[in-house]
Amino acid sequence: MASIAANFVSQGKKIIGIGRNYLDHVKELKNQVPSKPFFFLKPTTSYITRGQKIEIPSGINCHHEVELGVIIGTKCRSVTAQKAMSHVAGYTIAIDLTARNLQEDIKRKQLPWSSVKGFDTFCPVGKFIEAQQIVDPHQLSIWLKLNGQLKQHSSTQNMIHKIPELIAYCSGIMTLEEGDLLLTVRVFPIYGLPLSCANQTGTPAGVSSVSPGDEIEIGLEQATKPTDPSMTILDQLKFSAIQRPDGLTYDHLKV
Repeated sequence: MASIAANFVSQGKKIIGIGRNYLDHVKELKNQVPSKPFFFLKPTTSYITRGQKIEIPSGINCHHEVELGVIIGTKCRSVTAQKAMSHVAGYTIAIDLTARNLQEDIKRKQLPWSSVKGFDTFCPVGKFIEAQQIVDPHQLSIWLKLNGQLKQHSSTQNMIHKIPELIAYCSGIMTLEEGDLLLTVRVFPIYGLPLSCANQTGTPAGVSSVSPGDEIEIGLEQATKPTDPSMTILDQLKFSAIQRPDGLTYDHLKV
């Protein structure tokens, strides 16, 4: 029988997204490097998997962020960083989708912003990858293409707070259970692009809008061998975006 962790989409209880955990993003926005992680929650009803579609409400400016997901294998509370990795069952590739214009409205009024992250279909994920298949989760290549154009491509080595620290910190606040997913790193730049490639809103290069009719492709890779520059694909999949069919619009949602 498959474990809860392997069936994290149907049996997991929470999705924890780590904010501002990418060094180039912090430098680009001239923010201070955070001394501690901070996080937000997404509902598990936001999951979709291979073959399902991203549903975007009319008028919502939806932004993509490709991330490495860490799947908890055993329950832990206040675990130390030294013991944290023993609680990891596996990994996945994920997209954290955000209703950016709604987020801007809510931030201006200093209101909680769970709604901007929590729409149904706003957490597309790949397959469960057993921890034993990953040589080093901090040395993975992760990328995203929008309509065939490479938008995000970087390495998990650029995480400010590494996975053991994230697990230790989050488990000190709330118990982590088997099947919980941590979205650990937001991949912003494309290799080779200068950090100054940001638009007027301060959004770093690579993050862009997803609209109905668009196709997103994501991939997760690791080096075949330590001395071999070739990469092995761990997962690669596509998602199509459509307009949400129930008629929900930005005008219904804005505050």
